[in-house]
Amino acid sequence: MSQKGVETVAPGPGSLNHVNGLRLRAETLTVTTRDRVELVNITELLAEQVRTSGIRDGLVLVNSLHTTLALFINEFQAALLDDIRSFLERVVVQGDYYKHNDPELSDCDRFNAHAHLRAMLLGHNLALQVQNGELVLGTFQSVILAELDGPRERSLQLQILGAA
Repeated sequence: MSQKGVETVAPGPGSLNHVNGLRLRAETLTVTTRDRVELVNITELLAEQVRTSGIRDGLVLVNSLHTTLALFINEFQAALLDDIRSFLERVVVQGDYYKHNDPELSDCDRFNAHAHLRAMLLGHNLALQVQNGELVLGTFQSVILAELDGPRERSLQLQILGAA
């Protein structure tokens, strides 16, 4: 549940484009997780990307580039995070039989079908509003990255589109 291990990959040429008065900034963010299952608050990381983009009003699109890494919005509060983990464990049990984990049916050696199914429940992408250069989120809302098959180095694709 920490922010450590989060870095921004330097933008390549053409990562900030102007089209008909709109700006588009694209970034790849890298997050290094430390636990098998980990919930990371990435709200401030995204907010900083918005602030440095120069875009005042528009949208932020953030997409997980992994099938066992999810993104969702909720309150980032310790007891609730424990409840979220417990809920996922009850709904998709790690030790159950899954064809994806069966060597006769799949070439996956990570035995991580449960992580794929949990990520499917939470989702892989978000669209957030930007107003006056800031993310639009409710008082208790945070953007949470859910590592479900770690620890690993993960990539998020970020696009910020809007008017300066």
